[in-house]
Amino acid sequence: MFRTAFAYVPNIARRSVSVSSANSSYRTSSLVVPRAFHTATTHLKTTSVDDNESANTAAAEQPGGYPFAEIESKWQKFWEDNDTFKTPVRNHEKEKKYVLDMFPYPSGAGLHVGHPEGYTASDAMSRYWRMKGFDVLHPMGWDSFGLPAEQYAINTGTQPAETTTANIANFKRQLKSLGFSYDWEKEVATTDIDYVKWTQWIFLQMYKKGLAQQSSVAVNWCPALGTVLANEEVINGLSERGDHPVKRLPLRQWILKITDYADRLEAGLEGLDWPSGTMTSQKQWIGKSTGCNADFEVDGLEGEKITVFTTRADTLMGVTYVTLAPEHPLISAVTTEDNKEEVDKYVQTTSSRSDLDRTSAKDKTGVFTGSYAIHPISGDKVPIWVGDYVLGSYGTGAVMAVPAHDDRDFEFAQKYNLDVVSVVKPKKEGAEVSDEEAFTGEGVSFNSGEFDGLTTKKAKKAITYKLSEMNKGGAKITYKLRDWVFSRQRYWGEPIPIYFPVDFPEGVNPEDVDPKDDDCEHTINYDAAIPVDESELPLKLPHMVDFQPGTDPAGCLSRAKDWRYFQQDGKWFARETNTMPQWAGSCWYYFRYTDPNNSKAAFSSKADEDWMPVDLYIGGAEHAVLHLLYARFWHQVMFDLGYTKHPEPFQKLVHQGMILGTDGEKMSKSRGNVINPDDIVDVQGADALRMYEMFMGPLEAVKPWQTSQVSGVVRFQKKVYNVVTSAVENNVQEMSQETTKILHKTMKKVTEDMEGMSFNTAISAMMVLTNHLQSLDGQVPVEAAEKLALMVSPIAPHLGEECWSLLGNKESLAYAPWVEYDEELCVDNTVKMGVQVNGKVRGQIEIPKDADQELAMAEAMKESRVEAQLDGKDIKKIIFVPGRILNIVAK
Repeated sequence: MFRTAFAYVPNIARRSVSVSSANSSYRTSSLVVPRAFHTATTHLKTTSVDDNESANTAAAEQPGGYPFAEIESKWQKFWEDNDTFKTPVRNHEKEKKYVLDMFPYPSGAGLHVGHPEGYTASDAMSRYWRMKGFDVLHPMGWDSFGLPAEQYAINTGTQPAETTTANIANFKRQLKSLGFSYDWEKEVATTDIDYVKWTQWIFLQMYKKGLAQQSSVAVNWCPALGTVLANEEVINGLSERGDHPVKRLPLRQWILKITDYADRLEAGLEGLDWPSGTMTSQKQWIGKSTGCNADFEVDGLEGEKITVFTTRADTLMGVTYVTLAPEHPLISAVTTEDNKEEVDKYVQTTSSRSDLDRTSAKDKTGVFTGSYAIHPISGDKVPIWVGDYVLGSYGTGAVMAVPAHDDRDFEFAQKYNLDVVSVVKPKKEGAEVSDEEAFTGEGVSFNSGEFDGLTTKKAKKAITYKLSEMNKGGAKITYKLRDWVFSRQRYWGEPIPIYFPVDFPEGVNPEDVDPKDDDCEHTINYDAAIPVDESELPLKLPHMVDFQPGTDPAGCLSRAKDWRYFQQDGKWFARETNTMPQWAGSCWYYFRYTDPNNSKAAFSSKADEDWMPVDLYIGGAEHAVLHLLYARFWHQVMFDLGYTKHPEPFQKLVHQGMILGTDGEKMSKSRGNVINPDDIVDVQGADALRMYEMFMGPLEAVKPWQTSQVSGVVRFQKKVYNVVTSAVENNVQEMSQETTKILHKTMKKVTEDMEGMSFNTAISAMMVLTNHLQSLDGQVPVEAAEKLALMVSPIAPHLGEECWSLLGNKESLAYAPWVEYDEELCVDNTVKMGVQVNGKVRGQIEIPKDADQELAMAEAMKESRVEAQLDGKDIKKIIFVPGRILNIVAK
């Protein structure tokens, strides 16, 4: 798969290869582009169509038309044979563009028509920037580890390595059939053993830096599926897939301390060219909160305290109870004997529910522990409750309840008949605080002792300072962001490069026993983790015939005993049997693309200097948080370790909009609305698919697929081909002023639209130009045809190349200079104006932009309708605004 890391790309002259064009006798009669295609469209009808009928119609139009199958096959072979898109050795006198797609997971189903949308956009920009003289890196690879591949292998009785290899081959075939200008020498797959080596190496750097640690973490363990589930995958205590019981258990897990980078991850967003929604999502996920801690001592338990965090210190004097998460470590200590049975039952029931399930439930529940906490300032006793809406994984696992000023606390207090004490009132004179609902706004403190009369802002500061002075709390910044649970109990993932000593009962000689034997008594000392020596990487997965998950939380690798246990210097050791999550490989693949064949490093400093950061990153909005946050975290770690000079990986981010099925729903097998791009390519061609997806509407918009609409861009494709063949046959060198102006306006419009990634309006502008050229009765200027070929090529590259070749050019246009327009020729010297008589439009005139009133009136009087309206009347007044208004008042 991999060859050389960098290779010299010869210039166009050296890259010159003679290419024979398709038979120029292929012509079509004049075709009219529908009016809807003359302007950019943002919405398409969602009426269901018969795709087979549409395909047959398109096929019927093919005879005598544009021979797309022959042409596309020819140019794809040419590009591959001539390494047309080989990444150049960086010339730092030129600017660079690193254009990256979020690499796909190669499923068995292959691509559907929604996938190529983002790939077409990135390819169009890559081709455009090459023509603009940039050094371009445009790679592709595969996010090939993960649960779906493993599950598919289990269901089909095959090895995941085999199915993954076959799926990659199919995806690659499909991508090549669409003419994408990837440099396939840069191809990577996260399952490739050379890639695994460096993923494991990065993990070890995090381990050495103290960012990779073991921890006992409460997780959603599903014995039936044999794995830990995310909160989103648990509904009412059952797995989303299969409705299997899920237990909330503390398991030994590897975590990555992403929380250490919370501030950096938020601050680093500044200056990035990202969608505002994604920036907001990342900030919300990080969840920075500025407030204070307050310590409530436990009545009757000397030395014990409950620490809470609040952003509303001004409401502290209104606390009437404290609520603990069911996982809070103090629950057993604070629960009285009389309440123990009820509390234990509640904790057991609640702990089995996921965090998401608990926080999203409308009905909040709780139980009284029987104990009381002491208010840190007033000294009053407040009851201690346990509630399902408080999470042990968030904050301190405890909250101070102020029902008068928090909706959730108010509902809870109403339900369980707890006290409600108001301590903040609106600033407005005479405003009263209602007993029927919580007042959650800011205002003025009252019922707060020494803090009465302070505004919310001042009260926060004063109470925070007071707590600090009393040594019972103080200012605090917290984050919603949790440390990243990095363990998976499945087979198909990167092995974690850690091992542990194996201990035997006292008096047992390790050389006389074998822990692989079922009856060998031994203990794995997980507290003494040992990193695999970097020289021994990669740590490979063992071959397993049975890799199905089991009921053992240690994972299926624990059954691969010959792999798990090994001897070294007369001692026994056990490898870590958890694997890394699928996110791991996607956290740094953009680095490896810059230097994919480097056997001595994940990537070189030169590769980093040459190509980083990514200039354009295109992918789905569904990755707005996790993938992008995790990748930024890994990148910032690499920055701190000195492996990259760039603090952020992705400078510009674009989310392509989802392409829906013809029924307006998300494409899926279960709905039966999936459209295979192979079917479109076979019948209408790759360029037609590419152009249609770019013409459907703005790139970021959600759009329904309609196969019947593809025929519109097919007609445009044929028109372009016919216009160029006409120019070749007639060899017209002169160009009228009208054509010149239309051409330069089009070149300006298309250039600006390419820069703004407004592909739909760029295509619309080219359609208008093509219609004009077709109206010239075969007298198409060669220059105009050449410019059209260049402009259409980023989006329809096969068509562009063929037209360029027909026009006598012997080299690929991939590196031909982009079109240049004359600004003066883009400006109209005349203007069309409506002529009004007594305020009603009666005609239209075209006059020079600087024409005076006399000339405007002279032209207006030539209009028959204007003349008729003025017949027999006296002109009383003329209202004339140059270039805009001519209104004749007559009686």
